[in-house]
Amino acid sequence: MAFPSFLKTLLLGLLLALPLTAAHADEAELREILGGFAQARNFKDVETVIEALGKTGDSNAAPALRALNDGNLQVRADDKTVVIVTRRGGQEVMVDPLTDEVIAPTQGVTLDKVKIKNSIRRLIADALSGLTLMADNPDVRISAANTMFQNADESQLEALEAALAEEENARVRSRMEQARAAILLKFSSDEKTRIEAVDTIVSRGDREALALLNGYVGQTEGALRTRIEAGIGSIQDVQAFWNMGQNVWYGISLGSVLFLAAIGLAITFGVMGVINMAHGEMVMLGAYTTFVVQQIMRDYAPDALNYSLAIALPAAFLVAGLAGLIIERGIIRFLYGRPLETLLATWGVSLILQQAVRTIFGPTNREVSNPSWMSGAFELGQLSITWNRMWIVVFALGVFVVLLLVINRTRLGLFMRAVTQNRRMASAMGIRTPWVDALTFALGSGIAGIAGVALSQIDNVSPNLGQGYIIDSFMVVVFGGVGNLWGTLVGGLTLGIANKFLEPFAGAVFGKILVLIFIILFIQRRPRGLFAMRGRAVEQ
Repeated sequence: MAFPSFLKTLLLGLLLALPLTAAHADEAELREILGGFAQARNFKDVETVIEALGKTGDSNAAPALRALNDGNLQVRADDKTVVIVTRRGGQEVMVDPLTDEVIAPTQGVTLDKVKIKNSIRRLIADALSGLTLMADNPDVRISAANTMFQNADESQLEALEAALAEEENARVRSRMEQARAAILLKFSSDEKTRIEAVDTIVSRGDREALALLNGYVGQTEGALRTRIEAGIGSIQDVQAFWNMGQNVWYGISLGSVLFLAAIGLAITFGVMGVINMAHGEMVMLGAYTTFVVQQIMRDYAPDALNYSLAIALPAAFLVAGLAGLIIERGIIRFLYGRPLETLLATWGVSLILQQAVRTIFGPTNREVSNPSWMSGAFELGQLSITWNRMWIVVFALGVFVVLLLVINRTRLGLFMRAVTQNRRMASAMGIRTPWVDALTFALGSGIAGIAGVALSQIDNVSPNLGQGYIIDSFMVVVFGGVGNLWGTLVGGLTLGIANKFLEPFAGAVFGKILVLIFIILFIQRRPRGLFAMRGRAVEQ
């Protein structure tokens, strides 16, 4: 039997009259309020139910509101039960909005969607902010407070103050106080209260606070305006500091990428004196190895895709190292002492490898996914740091440490250092310099391959991947000192940071030109770079 219209109106009115100031409502009360969606005849009735849910302060109502916002909150026609429609186990099912338990599949069931419009979506967002203030997860409460800070609404003040009274987490409490200050600045009629609110907002010190205060400069006067203008200046000083820090981080991130791309080149160039124009293609081979490994795992072990990089790293090292060994044994060993011919030959090899990859994989970019632990970002103060860049910096430092150990603590490293310092004396002492050259070239190429694994996480995997790094790699090696690992590390980081500080003023292209000019002038004074290898002159 259908409800008379006056009873529907009475029911919705009673929902708002319930004592909803408590921090949480019981399940029966929430179900009664949710039932209002089934009786709603128009948008106004839907808004009434949303406001009633928001006033409960119970985070258990949040899933229903999110489903409503996404268009998934529906009413079963036969008994007017409010459900969430979603997919579970490959089929569409009805889920209880409070317990998240599957009720039944939707097949054969008549459902009516609860309709909303844009103004209702804003109301839902406000209600969710209030509900999540009482969530168990501190990050959820912080997110709710940040939303309230950006969208100050006087109706949320009561719920916010109730949450503040119970909040014990200092970080969350600070965000809630800032949200409260934003509301008071906008709606309070007391000048002293508004000035105190400005001070609280200024303590936040971020772009959101700056944008908020800028919006009030033209709307205020007297002492309040003076305080707002002073606060804006203070925040701008803080922002200048954090912007500089952000540029330093971007520079370190770029520098670690340049280091990974250049370190293999530094080894081969330092020991063999070979200008290898195919070095970028070794990086490319490593990136495509990562793509192939992920494709195989998608087909045969999709649940283990998060571990694909652990398999791709040794695979890329072997593939690129083997390619380097073949290039050295098949071409380069016949061209020692002829730098122009070596440069042209390796350039030809790079073109052959690019075309081979285009033939096998096609000319378009290939997708390489980030593992879950390399996805997303986190904040450090006001620095935004992406996990993939963070792990690449850590990986670059790890590669640096391993190479230091290999060169300083192993027999191959001893032979490499001997050949670097005096090839003739090393040969006279019984060191098989041709095989040291071959293994060194293979090692440098293998390192370029694992650099490709890292670059596949931040750049497009395409046949031209290596070409974007070859010139920068040579600049890093020349600037840092040929064959010196410490020089390559310092050179990569220095050029990375310099690029990021020049880009805002000169642009990306002109910034690189300025860096190139600086390096040309630098090597006029220090031809061997920052960290010159001692003993190479003995070969003359």
